[in-house]
Amino acid sequence: MKLKSLINFNKNEDSVLSSFMKKARLRDIWNKYIKTEPTITLLYNLLLMLVIYYICRIFFFLVNKSYFPDVTPAHFLTLLKGGLQFDISALLYSNVIYITMQIIPFRFRYNYIYQNVAKWIFIVVNSFAIIINSVDIIYFRFTNRRTTSTVFSEFQNENNMFKIVANGMFEYWYVTLFAVVVIFFLYKCYYRPQRKSLVFRLKSENERFSLKLRFFYYISHFLLMCGLGFAVVIGMRGGIIAPHRPITLSNANAYVNKSAETAIVLNTPFCIIRTLDKKVYQNPNYFKNEEEMTAIYSPLHYPSPSGEFKPLNVVIFIIESFGKEYSGFFNTHLDNGTYKGYTPFADSLYNEGLTFEYSYSNGRKSIDAMPSILSSIPMFIEPFIVTHYSTNDISSIADVLKEKGYYSAFFHGAHNGSMGFLAYAKSAGFEDYFGLTEYGDTDLDGMWAVWDEEFLQFYADKMGELKQPFVTAVFTATSHHPFKIPKRYEGHFPEGDQPIHKCIGYTDYALRQFFKKMAQYEWFNNTLFVITADHTNQISHKEYFTDANQYAVPILFYHPGSDLKGLKTFPVQQIDIMPSILGYLNYDKPYFAYGQDIFNTSEDEKFVVNYNNRMYQFFQQDYFLQFDGEKTKSVYNYKSDIFLEDNQAGKVKEQPEMEKSLKAIVQQYIVRMTENQLRLTHP
Repeated sequence: MKLKSLINFNKNEDSVLSSFMKKARLRDIWNKYIKTEPTITLLYNLLLMLVIYYICRIFFFLVNKSYFPDVTPAHFLTLLKGGLQFDISALLYSNVIYITMQIIPFRFRYNYIYQNVAKWIFIVVNSFAIIINSVDIIYFRFTNRRTTSTVFSEFQNENNMFKIVANGMFEYWYVTLFAVVVIFFLYKCYYRPQRKSLVFRLKSENERFSLKLRFFYYISHFLLMCGLGFAVVIGMRGGIIAPHRPITLSNANAYVNKSAETAIVLNTPFCIIRTLDKKVYQNPNYFKNEEEMTAIYSPLHYPSPSGEFKPLNVVIFIIESFGKEYSGFFNTHLDNGTYKGYTPFADSLYNEGLTFEYSYSNGRKSIDAMPSILSSIPMFIEPFIVTHYSTNDISSIADVLKEKGYYSAFFHGAHNGSMGFLAYAKSAGFEDYFGLTEYGDTDLDGMWAVWDEEFLQFYADKMGELKQPFVTAVFTATSHHPFKIPKRYEGHFPEGDQPIHKCIGYTDYALRQFFKKMAQYEWFNNTLFVITADHTNQISHKEYFTDANQYAVPILFYHPGSDLKGLKTFPVQQIDIMPSILGYLNYDKPYFAYGQDIFNTSEDEKFVVNYNNRMYQFFQQDYFLQFDGEKTKSVYNYKSDIFLEDNQAGKVKEQPEMEKSLKAIVQQYIVRMTENQLRLTHP
């Protein structure tokens, strides 16, 4: 709506405004009024600081260039581009007080003292950001990563910090000089509004006009405050796309070729802010002797295969929410023996491959599944992908099989940055990633990704073009809230008693169509297929509400035309998938994995471990133990006591050995996570 219609000028008011505009040239209006508006100077000062973040990043790279020998000019530009969202996020988080001071729509914003206070808040806060970025230029050489909030606990007991800092300032004088120059640059280039706005400079000759214009000012600046506030929140989160979570340190992996390069993409203020108040992994010190702990459990595998390596193609399915409850194959006892489930095709595959009566996920979220399945890293305490340890150097099934000449690719039909999957795939060593960017902006479900049927056909087509041997993985998307299926299939699949059931039926159908196409390839029988779910979802039957079965997902190994068949009764888990694939292929080199090779581990030693609401859960043989980090809370016979009603803690002779094994696993996990030892670096 035009200003004239809002204010409803009369002839006298029109003459006042006309007289004012005649006296002011356009340049004067810009210099005297618009340029001095707090919201305009706010944007200018934030942009100034954003430029400084990039100056710090470039200087960081130049000083540490020898640590990044493979970074070409073109790749460096990619790293610079990737750093933008992290800089914006850090800038907005650290300047939230200053931003608030400048966007509130009140007249006192134009007060000289008020603006002077705002200036020094901005200078001090951002000088600190410059200092910690500069310190990390050198400290990076000792840690090979950006500093996080753990630095405060690491040095809290040091009583000579002043000496250390002073010595560093002189030893690395060029970094000190850089910080001083940049801070001085910030101080000199800061712009402070010095005059009142155009509205409040109007004379009071026409009080009625002045009041109306001021009313318009308050309304418009209130709306501007709301708009800028919304933009600030989006900038802090790192994006507005629905599947995006607030960006974390792991998102930097999407832009790098090697994990160390994340230090170029990230900035230190962001790393500290995003790890503040996060639960820090602390060594529980269950074992004071490393040899004792390693004798009980070690994630280092040294295989001794009995045959030659089998260069089979490997295809891994991570099916969204494809819980075991939805299968008729595993639940013939439900509903008085009448339960059919919603996965007729998957059930037929379970009959043709090797599967397990007791199989479990290692997490409850989609972001837990990829590290568990593809890198054999479980979720303890918090999802690995969202921790700052996700920038550690890790291995995966793709990384390990690369030594045998395998090509690798990961597929997911959502936006390429969704859920941090691209970042993880890159850090885990997958050579290529195929997402919505590669598929094209068609066949979308309107919420998350491409419909499963179309994307699985795309997946099959792409594998028809790949050089063998290859290892690929796909993460489906349709069986996810809001639980929609394509309109052409409405009424085609059983509705069940949960909204997800028809989606499970649709995804099972999409899986059938995928295998129809795959069976046409001549190398189909030379392929090992692995099918599992990321986690469970909506539940209908009581036994699946237990702490154990909330993690119950199918795990299937299917090698067409082979004798790899049967239903086993020992417990298995997602982190067993990677070592078991390697075991089946007769892989003969050392590797790192928290799981077990089920083909070469005795049944008595097999275990499952997961983390549920601050409780470690451990399955072994017939028993299910829950441990809070200090003591065992419960022990159940999960095979006979399916509802976990009879707590036998303190009554089971296996309990002490189970506790010891679990403690060794937990301590190995935490120590190796915090010390960046998530891969085997020596034979």
